[in-house]
Amino acid sequence: MVLSVQELKSRLGEYAKDTKLNLGSVLSEEGAPDLKRNQIYGIALASAYATQCPEVVQAVQQDAAVALSEAEIHAAKAAATIMAMNNVYYRFNHLVSDKEYSKMPARLRMNVIGSPGIDRADFEMMSLAVSAINGCGMCMDAHVHEVTKAGISRQGVQSCIRIAAVIAAAAQGCVIGGME
Repeated sequence: MVLSVQELKSRLGEYAKDTKLNLGSVLSEEGAPDLKRNQIYGIALASAYATQCPEVVQAVQQDAAVALSEAEIHAAKAAATIMAMNNVYYRFNHLVSDKEYSKMPARLRMNVIGSPGIDRADFEMMSLAVSAINGCGMCMDAHVHEVTKAGISRQGVQSCIRIAAVIAAAAQGCVIGGME
């Protein structure tokens, strides 16, 4: 059975009441101010992939399919995978005491960042959400810089992070209590 976000919400336990309410809010233009529908679902899908929770991925994929183009779905997958690599690498550079590592060339392919196949600001917001879930401050700073340079407001950035936070909470709810 393929889950929708509504079905996912109904299967989360009472311990996740706030998460269920937030899922109902942040995945709408009213609940994610300054973001368009495709941006909301692109961010949600990249975030779902970052959580690695099959139920959350499935539910968000189901709902996002009507809001996103094939190129946007591909970009959400690309953002999740490239940030999985970059967040580890750049978090290491940021946190290690020996700053000589950050002066060394990464020598990692990251072509998708320069040519994501969709609006660059939309891809950067997907990458920002994944970087927030993965906890890479250096990457978050870089993506916030890029999205604000592209005209995304502070409210839009906050909406992006709120979506990532709620998707991460839904995944945690699935892991903690299983699906009821």
